Amino acid sequence: MAEILLSLTIIGVVAAITLPSLTGNINERTWNTQRKALYARMSQAIALMPSLNGYGTLKEESSAGASDAVDTAAEVFITDGLSKVLKINNICDNEHIEDCGIPLTYTTLAGRNKDIPKTMTELNSFITSVSYSAYSYHSASSYSMLDTKAAAFETGNGESILTFYNPNCVANMGETNYYFSQPKICANMIYDLNGSKGPNTVGKDIGFMTILYPTDSVVVAPVPFRSVFSGVTPEEAPTACTNQAGDEYRIPTKDELASLFVNQNLIADSFANGHWYSSSKIIVHNGISNWLIVQSIGEYRYPSAGVSNWGILCVKR
Repeated sequence: MAEILLSLTIIGVVAAITLPSLTGNINERTWNTQRKALYARMSQAIALMPSLNGYGTLKEESSAGASDAVDTAAEVFITDGLSKVLKINNICDNEHIEDCGIPLTYTTLAGRNKDIPKTMTELNSFITSVSYSAYSYHSASSYSMLDTKAAAFETGNGESILTFYNPNCVANMGETNYYFSQPKICANMIYDLNGSKGPNTVGKDIGFMTILYPTDSVVVAPVPFRSVFSGVTPEEAPTACTNQAGDEYRIPTKDELASLFVNQNLIADSFANGHWYSSSKIIVHNGISNWLIVQSIGEYRYPSAGVSNWGILCVKR
């Protein structure tokens, strides 16, 4: 009997040590499968929509403090647009997003607890208003857009999705000079794979997708590594991502950079390096360079002459 009790005790100790790890691995695989399935369904749905801009009504208040502002953009985008091409069980306005399973608080990739954003400005203030002084290589510039309210919906597969919408998004024109990424973004979605059940953590059950361009739209859903690697050239980046983040990680595309810019507050509070490289190429000054994005303002650029080691934020798809 003593030997049996000792054996059971040993088994219990081993189980207590290994079970959390096994459970975590199972959850990780489940979330990865769900995330990829959601991305595939959303990509197919967006491809069926003739255009992504122009939904809803968006009007600023006539004067400070007036109550005549109108914002139905995100809600109408869901009801009149997405619901025609995607199975949706429930739609919630900005004041009732929790009724669609959206948690009111979440944990960032860096481990900080935050309130869920409910407007474009709360998501990232640089989306709605950006200006900066002249640099030596080009003049001062600015960009602004109206601050829209988010709406939410539940898919037929049980995911909860908080949707931010820009009804005035514009097409990809094959730009070859510096320009802002914000006008290209039609919608941004924060998804929760299991509603409010938890752990409500970015990189686990919570992630984000961004939809760019009103026609020939592109859907991206990068899952970022928790750290930015600085002092790495684009040529060194693939190896750096693999060695430090894992085999699934790689350098993001240009469109994925826009998604990382929009959702940077979901990743961390701040980043040491303000410029992130992409894998997308541009021909400039009779040579080939990599597009990068300025994390603080959302502007696409290519590196200045002689500069080639900005930041790399690795992602997996």
